[in-house]
Amino acid sequence: MQSIKYPFWILYRVWFYILVAVPIIVLFPVLIVSISKERWYPFFFKLARFWAKFILIGMGFYYIIIKDETPNPQASYMFVANHTSMIDIMLMLVTVKNPFVFVGKKELAKIPLFGFFYKRTCILVDRSSPESRRAVFMRAQRRLKQGLSICIFPEGGVPEEHVILDEFKDGAFRLAINHQIPIVPIVFLDNKKRFSYTFFSGGPGKLRARIMPFIATNTLKVEATKTLKAKSRAVILKALHKKDQKK
Repeated sequence: MQSIKYPFWILYRVWFYILVAVPIIVLFPVLIVSISKERWYPFFFKLARFWAKFILIGMGFYYIIIKDETPNPQASYMFVANHTSMIDIMLMLVTVKNPFVFVGKKELAKIPLFGFFYKRTCILVDRSSPESRRAVFMRAQRRLKQGLSICIFPEGGVPEEHVILDEFKDGAFRLAINHQIPIVPIVFLDNKKRFSYTFFSGGPGKLRARIMPFIATNTLKVEATKTLKAKSRAVILKALHKKDQKK
């Protein structure tokens, strides 16, 4: 039975990369125009949401967005979520309608085609460089002043397969306090099952994303960073444990 599935998994992974590339190639001239000025970023964001939906539907996923609270289209937020899959980026774009900018590791900029737009629209960070981490705060501040939101996967990477939720880094929570914007915890409940980094695994099916109640920061000082981080992680971890208990 496994020998029958291996060709499917190989083709399924190849199909994913085809779906990632095709909209970028087809829309390349429009995408170039959309990133030529920072104030046009909301238009680029709409194109990115189309790209994300195209990939998810093309992979045979149907997504369900559960909202305990709905973001105000006129407000800025810090969106944080668990990180388990390559499709986390796509599901985040589908889940959140507020234009936001990803803060992500610089290594992704090396991916052909995708990396070209990634490094021009996201805030890149080299976690081994203190200078790079400080630069993130400056770029995030500029984007927030433009009325955008920020999205960070606070685990700082994809944890080992057996880890439900890794420890969080401080950056997202320090930024949220400094700029007095709410934390919006988001839980991806099925991404690891559907399309994890384990090559011979996954397949079409349901993807659930849940927007949890917001966590206010307007009364907090930077000294509360670790408390805010722990509270945010606990909210996401509790939701993941509930999901596992229902199996």
